[in-house]
Amino acid sequence: MKVVQIQFTSWDKKYNFNPRDLELKEGDIVIVETEFGQEIGEVFDFKELTKEDLDRIDDEIKPVVRIANDDDLSKITSESEKEEALEYCNKLIEKYDLPMKLVDIHFSLDKNRINFAFYSENRVDFRNLVKDLSSHFKGVIRLTQIGSRDEAKISGDFGHCGRILCCRGFMKDFFSIGSEMAEAQQVSHRGSERVSGMCGKLMCCLSYEYEGYVELSKNLPPIGTRVNVDGRRGEVVGHHILKQSVNVLFKGEKDGENDIVVEVDINRHKKKKSE
Repeated sequence: MKVVQIQFTSWDKKYNFNPRDLELKEGDIVIVETEFGQEIGEVFDFKELTKEDLDRIDDEIKPVVRIANDDDLSKITSESEKEEALEYCNKLIEKYDLPMKLVDIHFSLDKNRINFAFYSENRVDFRNLVKDLSSHFKGVIRLTQIGSRDEAKISGDFGHCGRILCCRGFMKDFFSIGSEMAEAQQVSHRGSERVSGMCGKLMCCLSYEYEGYVELSKNLPPIGTRVNVDGRRGEVVGHHILKQSVNVLFKGEKDGENDIVVEVDINRHKKKKSE
């Protein structure tokens, strides 16, 4: 079964819907049927579900009603309304002295359901906050705790490179960034502050050239390898992956002769050896 993945906010998960016979494309704004009523969202992606996938899904896959028209779009909550609601919620957060940072808000199409997104490093007891919000807005209130990467995607600005954050630009989804990516690109020695983004996590751009560095590193002998260079026996003690060269340590052979480290171009040495 082919389904379309719809996202209601950039920090919420993607939900599967039945596109029926509608001709949809990524980025379309659509009206969908949910268990709480109709909602407006954006087409994120398309996916083919197998029978096994369908068996694991408890809820019925609800349909996309239509592509949003001008009347639907006019019902979207304005920025001024959002700011007013956020300001009121922030006052309550200060009142109850809650360790949380309010980041964003989402109103349902009928404005009867409101979802507040917040960031906190710890669990937060916001029961009194929800009671006050429900009483004030006369609707269903939901609070969603998001991670630091989602917070940066919503409220961040520029990265170390001087360009707008990738997550606020072309990136539509997050993926795992590991320390091995920084190590492979020989930047881990710069310290966590230099290789971390505004979110405090390793920068997403470490993944962009990771596979290229891994492939290039295969051309270099491992650290500790004993090699012959111009008739002298030395040990590989360092790599320069992009330059495709290695540092080779030559021990002093005579009394009083110092050890030396020489940078050797692997490609040039191979060519010279073949000649």
